[in-house]
Amino acid sequence: MKNDTTQIRQGLIAQLGKTVTNSPSAFMLWLAPVVREIEEGSMTFDYQVRKEMTNPIGTLHGGVTAAIMDDMIGATIISLGREHFYTTVNNVIDYFSTAKIGDTITGKTKIIKAGRQIINVQFELWNMDKERLLARGYSNALKTDHKINEAESIK
Repeated sequence: MKNDTTQIRQGLIAQLGKTVTNSPSAFMLWLAPVVREIEEGSMTFDYQVRKEMTNPIGTLHGGVTAAIMDDMIGATIISLGREHFYTTVNNVIDYFSTAKIGDTITGKTKIIKAGRQIINVQFELWNMDKERLLARGYSNALKTDHKINEAESIK
């Protein structure tokens, strides 16, 4: 029998090339990424910048960039197949450029160090069409007592 994290990872792999429609993260469903690559400890998702993701001047809101980072990092940590959830301790983000409504942006994550209690993950957000780095950051996540269970996994 597969463990729950394997089911979540397999559920994302099953959505390769498609918009995520099945996830334990309701926020991921709202962000509506297209899954491009999934490896253990690394992911690539594309996002379409929608009006509700923008600030008053019509560019991608910094808070949405941070949310994309946090959500992708959570999924990346789950890809490691660990028994427990990890919670964000910090997100450090450098913002370099903007994206507009209708732009396709690409988020990429990579586990830098996966300790038993703390996992460090790097994140980049690109506007691939314009070959422009929009943001780069890293995050540390701390192991929780909360185990991943069947109710929270992708079926």
